[in-house]
Amino acid sequence: MTVHLSIEHCGQTLWLLPDKAIYWPSRKALLVADVHIGKAASYRALHQPVPRGTTTATLARLDELLLRYACEQLIVLGDFLHARTARTPATLAALQAWKNRHPGLKVILVRGNHDKHAGDPPAELGIEVVDEPLLLAPFALKHEPEAHPGVPVLAGHVHPVYVLRGRGRQRLRLPCFLLDQRVSLLPAFGEFTGGWNVEPANSTRVFVAGAEQVWALALPSSDR
Repeated sequence: MTVHLSIEHCGQTLWLLPDKAIYWPSRKALLVADVHIGKAASYRALHQPVPRGTTTATLARLDELLLRYACEQLIVLGDFLHARTARTPATLAALQAWKNRHPGLKVILVRGNHDKHAGDPPAELGIEVVDEPLLLAPFALKHEPEAHPGVPVLAGHVHPVYVLRGRGRQRLRLPCFLLDQRVSLLPAFGEFTGGWNVEPANSTRVFVAGAEQVWALALPSSDR
């Protein structure tokens, strides 16, 4: 059983989910970033040997979260489709089947850098597509992690991961949420996305996701 972590941020209660998403109870909204649907298909188009089934797995995880939480809207903070080569018949059919399973769900995509190259999702999916920022008080919802004048930002793009180090030189890379009063980051949601090691600033709270839970890190002074 996965366990969410409820936190207070900028006057709002947010649930950090182990599946690398945020649930916003007062808005009944699920927030995800960097889904990268069809990335594996794009790599295969370049004759790169990559695993199959990542799009199916990503959509199945979305299904589970949408059913578990009272979601009226899904907000994607950029990079929904990975590239134009991701728009294969099989990928588009999987997306249509997924959307058909959630007919009453409002889906909003805040365009990211990959979306600008991949193009907007097919109109048949009924996804509302907007340029950043999407202002949803008290936040500015963006893809690029750049500050907004006077409004705290929730963003993606970076695919943040934090490296835990043990006494015996063990290393464990885990996706993480970085929460700051100006710009906060969500981990990448997609199955096939990779991650970027981050070094948090003094003012940033770090929450790592793994083993079906989320927990806050008390960072050593050397990381501060």
